[in-house]
Amino acid sequence: MRPDDRKYTKTHEWVKKDGDNIKIGITDFAVQELCSGNEGDLVYCDLPEPGRELETGETFGEIESVKAVADLNTPVGGTVLEVNVAIDEHLEILSRDPWNEGWMVKIAPKSKALDGDNLMDAAAYEELLAAKEA
Repeated sequence: MRPDDRKYTKTHEWVKKDGDNIKIGITDFAVQELCSGNEGDLVYCDLPEPGRELETGETFGEIESVKAVADLNTPVGGTVLEVNVAIDEHLEILSRDPWNEGWMVKIAPKSKALDGDNLMDAAAYEELLAAKEA
């Protein structure tokens, strides 16, 4: 079971409250899909500059492996406060710990509520993944 202290999207991003701000990352499923279990397959991650305004659903960056490129979409609108610069040089962090160390951006959200049609809890995300495997 994925952590239940955050919300998930159909495009495999997660959002988690961090005080008044929100951290965004990608799920272990997304990492697995990109690198098939070989963390060395992740080759590049492009993240936005602090200060950038993001709208809900907007692409804020991309992550690339030797076999695929995936857009990173923001589940919640707001202003980018910080990016996880450690990921630039150490993409293996995403394979090792996508839930904590592997956060990608921290934003000041336009809304304090983590709700909306695009967000689901951990149980609903598990159901989504089970349906993909069926």
